[in-house]
Amino acid sequence: MAAVSHEKSSALGPYTETSAPSKNSALFSAPTPLANAYSRFSSWRTALGFPNPGTVESLQKEVKTTHLTNFIFDGARADLMKGLSMDPAFQVTHSFQLASQSVPPTYSFGALFANPKVILQGNVDHEGNVSGRFQQSWSASNTSKVQAQLGMQPGHTMIQLEHDYSGLDYTLNAKVINPSPLDGSGIYVGSYLQSVSKSLALGIETLYQRAALDQAEMTSSYLAKLTGSGGKWIATAQFQPIGVLQATYWHKLSEKVEAAADLQVIAAPMRRDAIATVGAKYDLRMSTFRAQLDSTGKVSALLEQRFAPSFAFTVAGEIDHFKNAAKVGVGVMIESTSLTPEDMGMVPPPGQPHF
Repeated sequence: MAAVSHEKSSALGPYTETSAPSKNSALFSAPTPLANAYSRFSSWRTALGFPNPGTVESLQKEVKTTHLTNFIFDGARADLMKGLSMDPAFQVTHSFQLASQSVPPTYSFGALFANPKVILQGNVDHEGNVSGRFQQSWSASNTSKVQAQLGMQPGHTMIQLEHDYSGLDYTLNAKVINPSPLDGSGIYVGSYLQSVSKSLALGIETLYQRAALDQAEMTSSYLAKLTGSGGKWIATAQFQPIGVLQATYWHKLSEKVEAAADLQVIAAPMRRDAIATVGAKYDLRMSTFRAQLDSTGKVSALLEQRFAPSFAFTVAGEIDHFKNAAKVGVGVMIESTSLTPEDMGMVPPPGQPHF
């Protein structure tokens, strides 16, 4: 009997050891309900095919490149650039500006270094003011940015830290300006933009400002972006509950012509105002022409003519009919390089000797 029982135990022993998995192995091998739900949700979002809406900072990028707000100037301006390297890109710039009605005469020296993952840019003017920008792309979805400025005058020094995350159909951005770890003062900004369809994206941006321990303020903006078929037109809106609305519309009329409109409305208890701006951009073979008109009576235009790949001439003008004032600006941009055609990736023409 003892022998029989020993045989049974020896025969059943290996079976019982391999067929009864432990509780810990079952927990790790079987997917949890939460992981299943997340996997199904991710598959469903991917099947929808919603595009990435871009960042909140670039919400009105097309309108800004069409209008003259970031391009208009007066007086005389000269930009002399020299390329020292192509890969990675490295160039230096000398900039001069004279005879402006709003800006004193200035000279600045700048340098730029860029490769597919890192961008470094610095600038210093004749008064000793220094500014710099650093951008690091950790991956296709994560990008960190740092901007700093050291001014010779009080209140002109700042630092800004920023991080962007781009998901499949959404973007997240976090930004801090002049943060102080001692009292927590500074400006903190967070934004979220989500595509809810193939053409519509909705988002929110919240700003928290703390000047001192007992002084804090928080405001939020609600965002919307509507994109037409093929990206030929884009409409955006940004609304703040305090009574501020900004709406823009951009339309690509053809391969060379773009038009844009901007409306800003302020309906706060202490102020009521509205400004409407319309503009157009026309790209020619070797030049770009921009024109703009707003409801304050300002008419402005800018022509950038490139006579050669390394030389451009710019003429800008603005007339304020309500104030009976006018501004005119002229500028030149000259680019030079010490690189050979082979360094720039250019193939010499047939018959040209190689040195």
